[in-house]
Amino acid sequence: MSAELPAPSYSTDFDPETDRPVTIAPGLVRITAPNASAYTFTGTNSYVIGHDSVVIVDPGPDDSSHLDALLELVAGRTVMAVLLTHTHRDHSALVRRLMAATGAPLWSGGPHRLSRPLHRFERNPFRASGDFTLVPDRLVADGDVLELDGFVLDVVATPGHCANHLSFAIRDTDLLVVGDHVMGWNSTVVAAPDGDLGDYLNSLDKVMALPQNRYLPGHGDTIADGKAFARALRAHRLMRNGQLIDVVRQGALSLSAATKAVYPALTGGLAVGARSTLLSHAQYLEQRGDIGIRRGLFGVRLLPRLNRG
Repeated sequence: MSAELPAPSYSTDFDPETDRPVTIAPGLVRITAPNASAYTFTGTNSYVIGHDSVVIVDPGPDDSSHLDALLELVAGRTVMAVLLTHTHRDHSALVRRLMAATGAPLWSGGPHRLSRPLHRFERNPFRASGDFTLVPDRLVADGDVLELDGFVLDVVATPGHCANHLSFAIRDTDLLVVGDHVMGWNSTVVAAPDGDLGDYLNSLDKVMALPQNRYLPGHGDTIADGKAFARALRAHRLMRNGQLIDVVRQGALSLSAATKAVYPALTGGLAVGARSTLLSHAQYLEQRGDIGIRRGLFGVRLLPRLNRG
């Protein structure tokens, strides 16, 4: 069944032109930070939106060269706000220095927060990646309208990658700033307890229902047909669900063993991310009654549905 689902066609052919402004449309410029890694691809994309006054979306990592590049781009213009899609530090660590340099307020969906409380004995392997202390001057939420110089942004809550993730639809254009919700170079990490697969799938449906079809991601190139790519990502997640059900049907096993079965080629830090992502799949399937989960001092075990207590 899962083999019949379409797979995403990832694109890794992208020149970020690091710390150089790239015009996407009049009044909309991308600058990619120099923080390439296995999780950030070629680096974090910052977007500057507006004409005489601007907002800076996702300033990125705490990097002096990137700060200089942003300040050079906005020199002589008013920075209305620093705007965040979410509070993972590869998007938000530069916020405080940028605010100090420009005097701009912070607009965001609030401090970093988990998608659910930690279970007993559980720890969050990605705790250091989120900024739990970054409090906005203006809390923005689903349905808010941000009026800028020459642009109107409709705020769209897109939890899943993390609980406070937002996207920004640029009204009267085909452009949607999607942060890490949809990325063309790879599938998004949805790592429990930071993220939640059910929320992620619902958020994919939400953005696919919008009129905008050209997606501006937090990493990698502009996605020309965003809705088609989002559909493929959704199908990919459903395929992973099917894989996990098949693995667990063979008998109870640890989360680590399931990760090795589903992601046999991944090691090191990528395997940690895969394990947390697979936990999101397991939680989703547990809620649907497809598998069981037993949590204990020595970790998580996944159980066939018929073996649930």
